[in-house]
Amino acid sequence: MRRSAALASLVLGPALVGLAPPATAVASCGYAWGSLPESAPSVRRAEVVDVRAGSHPCFDRLVVDLRGSGDGYFVRYVDAVDQDGSGRPVPVAGGARLEVVVVEPLAVPGALHLADGDLPDVSGHRTFRDLVWASSFEGRTTFGLGVRARLPFRVFTLDGPAGGSRVVVDVAHRW
Repeated sequence: MRRSAALASLVLGPALVGLAPPATAVASCGYAWGSLPESAPSVRRAEVVDVRAGSHPCFDRLVVDLRGSGDGYFVRYVDAVDQDGSGRPVPVAGGARLEVVVVEPLAVPGALHLADGDLPDVSGHRTFRDLVWASSFEGRTTFGLGVRARLPFRVFTLDGPAGGSRVVVDVAHRW
């Protein structure tokens, strides 16, 4: 009996693997991210026109919408987020702070003017705690992103829609 069960598992085992439920939630949370600074040089030109935030099963996402084909950014954990130009610290709530610099100016220089006139409220997110505008100075727009702890993150750019582009910052819910 043991021998036939062992033989059946050897023969049927590979076929039964396809019947197991997919582990999409587990697989998608297998982070290969880190907490060291990430950057990309700016070789294209655009303007910051909006900022959005969302929650996903494994991470919270910040999206900076650009008019044009922007692609430059610097994102890193810092002790304090400072205003470009003045160097004054900007209060950012949370257990850790990410400085998110998009190497593009605001659409209306010298003022925070986004599509809906305001930054998204991130207080209900699992990882995000606060989002503040720090400055837009000499072609760089800086945001302070407060998170609950120094968690892994990734940054990338996407083209579109309508000839625009996006800088995306994902911060994991856990290590």
